Amino acid sequence: MSNKYKICLAASSGGHYEQLLMLLPLLEKYDGFILTEKTSYSSKPKNTIVHYLFQVNRKEWKCWIELFFNCLVSVYIYIKERPNVVICTGVLAMIPMCLIVKLFGGKLIYIESFAKVTSPTETGKLIYKFADRFFIQWEELRNYYPNAEYLGSIY
Repeated sequence: MSNKYKICLAASSGGHYEQLLMLLPLLEKYDGFILTEKTSYSSKPKNTIVHYLFQVNRKEWKCWIELFFNCLVSVYIYIKERPNVVICTGVLAMIPMCLIVKLFGGKLIYIESFAKVTSPTETGKLIYKFADRFFIQWEELRNYYPNAEYLGSIY
């Protein structure tokens, strides 16, 4: 494994996570880990470190409390793992790690959800402002992300 980069693959559970797992071969080439939400959904790849955050639903009253705790947990994980690249497919729970890595000089790569064809995600709209590379999978999203890189379906 290369010691040059340590990668954090970050995604919420469910579809975002399944899309992110398509990038798992990167962890065979580079040192890294997965960051996701702790839910009843479970799909832990073999021989891979997985760290968990609280699931955050922006429509629930406790959203800000969960997000605050995720900030604390993300700082702990950052100190422990020291990633210098985050590749993220969203959502809200992943924002703290994305911003922490940027704060400490790391790189942030965001891949907008394949399911979003004609409108952006809330996380994408925020992360677009900070990402070093921002990928869209549908040309229609160019209206929202004019500087994004369109590659078609990444998955």
